[in-house]
Parts: sequence; structure tokens; C-alpha cells
Amino acid sequence: MSFPPGTVVAVKALACELPSESKLPLSRFSMAEIKREVIRRGLTASIGETTIWRWLCEDAIRPWHHRSWIFPRDPDFANKAGRVLDLYEGTWQEQALGANDYVICADEKTSIQARRRRHRTTPPAPAILMRVEHEYTRKGAWAYLAAWDVHRARIFGRCEDKTGIAPFERLVRQVMSQEPYRSAARVFWVVDNGSSHRGEA
Repeated sequence: MSFPPGTVVAVKALACELPSESKLPLSRFSMAEIKREVIRRGLTASIGETTIWRWLCEDAIRPWHHRSWIFPRDPDFANKAGRVLDLYEGTWQEQALGANDYVICADEKTSIQARRRRHRTTPPAPAILMRVEHEYTRKGAWAYLAAWDVHRARIFGRCEDKTGIAPFERLVRQVMSQEPYRSAARVFWVVDNGSSHRGEA
């Protein structure tokens, strides 16, 4: 079945709309919902999802994919972000960082579930898949703290029972007790505004 170019363009335009613009109770379109809306709007009497998928792929349109972001609310955001981006670029106060300057980016991931499988995993063999036991027992939750040397691609990490100022200080000591950071001219730490990084000290 062939479709006029105007129908193809209209379907692509529909896929680029937010569903809320058509008062649809959806956060984003799936292929089935695009097909349903195409027919509801009378763009064509019938159409297959594969046809719509092919048209959208021609222009790399994927309305079912999304990327989360937070709109900056801080009026000084550009200035603050600029300092961090400059460090990532290798400058500080319009001067190039020296060979003995380091930039560390750090954060933590909380509530990582520790699980133990009830039975051991069996290895793969010719024509046999590896088998992983479905059932597990819970062994609590961990926090993972990590520090990344931005320009030298080194990562440092540690597991802790919980996040907080003391665990973060242990991560800082872990990094700063090693060379080249221990004897560095400057080490810049880039962290978010989480409470783990804002101790009065």
C-alpha cells in the first residue's frame, strides 16, 4: 500500500508532538499509540506499525525514547556551571591547569541491594547457556561512593553501609592518601549539593 507524501509528513509531525498537546493522557507516544492517533485524526483509514516505524527511522525519530533533565532554577546557574565546565576543559580562572593539578568528580549511589543467589551459577558450555538461579536472599543495602579523575581516567570507589559526611570523608582520604594527589599542587573536587558534601568543616 502506498501513501501520499503529505501523509508521511503528517505522521512524522505527529510523532514529534507531545501527547499533551492533543490532550492525550500520555507522557510519550509508543508505536501503537501513534498508529491509533493517526487513524483517529483521519490521516489514513488504516496503516501498519511497521510502516510508521520505517518512516520514523528515516529521520531517526524515536518518540518512545526520552532523556530526563532538570531545568536550572538557580539564577546564578550559568556562572556556577561555567566553573565546573572550565575545570573539565582544563582551565581555572582563565588559566590552563598545570601538570600537577587534578580534577576529581565524586558522588554516591545509595540503596544498592546486596543479593545472594540461593544456588550457584552454572557456567556456559557448548550449546548450553549459563544458568543463573532466579531466587535470591536479601543481604541488606549498600551505598557506593566513587571518585573519578576527570583528565586521567582513574576511578576510586568504596562500599559503605550508608552515605553521609563521614563516609564521604573516607572516600576523600582514600584518594588523597595516594600519589599523585597527596603531593599535588591543587586537587579540585567537583560534587553536588547533597548533604554528604556540605559539612560545616
